[in-house]
Amino acid sequence: MRAVLHRLEQEDAAERAQGLPASERARAVAPTTGRFLFSLVAPQADCEVLEIGGSRGYSTIWLAAGVRYFGGRVLSLEHDPRKIDAWRKNIAEAGLEQWAELLEGDARETLPGIDDVFDVVFLDAEKEDYEHLFGLARGKVEPAALFVADNVLSHPETLAAYSAARQADPTLESVTVPLDRGLELSLVLR
Repeated sequence: MRAVLHRLEQEDAAERAQGLPASERARAVAPTTGRFLFSLVAPQADCEVLEIGGSRGYSTIWLAAGVRYFGGRVLSLEHDPRKIDAWRKNIAEAGLEQWAELLEGDARETLPGIDDVFDVVFLDAEKEDYEHLFGLARGKVEPAALFVADNVLSHPETLAAYSAARQADPTLESVTVPLDRGLELSLVLR
């Protein structure tokens, strides 16, 4: 697992250094964000995680490595065919197929058909879709569930409104965590 994470970190750094457009890059979370996600899910028994935007599986590996301790799974949503193939290869190489599942397609279309209830929702998709995707996922959680949205500080022009809306919502307790590109953590109260 660590070898796969290391390889993906090197690939991401090389793609960024080459100046590849975002649509062609892995768009992986920072390694410290990966460890943070791991620490959020690892202590939970039977933790069900919904990952909206799986890319090539870097954050999925961290999440699946966490849920394997006390049971649970990660359902990852991804629409880019090039990233789907890489996701499958990377999850298999990391030995985490038992704890991670991929649902192919546009999350705006696939999410409404999911009947599961999740404990953690990790949102790392197209920034302009966060509000809509949050709305779709909101009905798939119960009180004490946690939403984690990435990039809220690195993309304030798009995501400041997302954070403000979560912090103004009386059914949530939400805070911006200044880790890496910024995470908005929103605990569902009711």
